[in-house]
Amino acid sequence: MIAPSDAVGTGTPLSLRFFGRELVLFRGESRLVLLDAICPHMGTHMGKNSASYVVQDNIWIDGDAIRCPYHAWRFGPDGRCNHIPYHSGAIPEKAHIRSWPVAESMGLIFMWHDPEGGEPDYDVPYLAEWNDPAWVRWELDDLATLPTHPVEVLDNMADVRHFDALHGTRIAYYRAEWDRHRYFQHMGSGDRTLAREGIVLEAHSNYEGPGVLVSRQDGAEYVIQFICHTPVEDGVIHLWHGVLYRGAGAVATAEEVAHARTVQVMKRNAFTQDFEIWANKDPAVQILMLQSDGPFHKGRIWYSQFYSPRSEAAALQARVHGRALCRDLPGSREEAETIVESAPALEIVK
Repeated sequence: MIAPSDAVGTGTPLSLRFFGRELVLFRGESRLVLLDAICPHMGTHMGKNSASYVVQDNIWIDGDAIRCPYHAWRFGPDGRCNHIPYHSGAIPEKAHIRSWPVAESMGLIFMWHDPEGGEPDYDVPYLAEWNDPAWVRWELDDLATLPTHPVEVLDNMADVRHFDALHGTRIAYYRAEWDRHRYFQHMGSGDRTLAREGIVLEAHSNYEGPGVLVSRQDGAEYVIQFICHTPVEDGVIHLWHGVLYRGAGAVATAEEVAHARTVQVMKRNAFTQDFEIWANKDPAVQILMLQSDGPFHKGRIWYSQFYSPRSEAAALQARVHGRALCRDLPGSREEAETIVESAPALEIVK
C-alpha cells in the first residue's frame, strides 16, 4: 500500500517516498499513474511545486501524463517523455523515468515494487465483505512511520510468546502455514481486552505478500483486521490499519457503525502496543530462539523470497511449504478442546 484513494484528487499529483525512491502519483484522464518523480532533464521533482505556471495554468496533469514544472517536459504513463514544448527534434532516449504498476482496491492504492521489472504475479487484496452492507467499512488509521525493518512486524506471525507478555493474551492453540506468497497464522486465545471472559478469540490471519495482513477474528464479535506496512527507507516503514465489523442484520445500523469505530480503536490500541517495542530495540538480525518461541526461522525463510531474485522464489517457497507448530501448544481448536479442563479460563464456546 502507498496511499488511501481519497488522498489523490484530479489535477494535482501526490508526492510519495517509498523503497528509498521519490515517487509521484496522479489521476490521469483515464487511469491512475505512478512514476519516479525525478525528471531526467535537470533533476527536478515533478510532484513538488506551487509557483510554476505549469501548475498555475492547470496543465500539470495533461491527459494521462504529467508535465515537469521546470521546463514543461511531458511524461506519459509509461514513463517516456512524449512532448517538449520548445523542441521539434527527436526526444532523447534517456528522457525516460520508471513507471510502476498501480491498482486500487477497497479505497486503497497499491503499487507493485519489483526492481527486476517483472509484472505482478498475484492480485491486489480484495475482501468481499467490503461491499456487503451487513459490514461496517473502516475509516482508515494512518499510523505514519516507524523506525523498524518490516521483518520485525512479520515476526509477529511466529512470535507466539509475546502475545501473553505484551498483549495479555493466553494462547489456547497455534499453528503456522505457508503457501507460495501467503503466510498463515491460526490461533485461539483468551484476551484481557479483546474477548469476553471464558471465550476464545479465534484469529485466522494471513499475509498477502510481504506487507498486507488480513486477520479474520471471531470471539464475542466478528471482525476483519487489515494492516499494511510498506518500506520507506531501509529500516523505516509506513503503516495503516483498519477494521471491518459485521453487524447482526442484513444492513448495519447506525448504532453498529458507532460501535464499529470503538472496536477499531480497541484493535488499533492492541496492535500499537508493539510500536514502543519496535521503535526502541536493536534489529533482531539473529534471534536467540527457543523451540517454544515459535517458527521464526521458517517465517524468515518465507519472507526472504521478497528480497531475493525472482528466480530463487520458488525454491525458498518450497523450503517452508506446509505447516509448523509451536512446542508445548496444540495446533488446532479440536486439540485444544481435549485439554480445556486444565485451562478453564479458556473455555471453548461453540
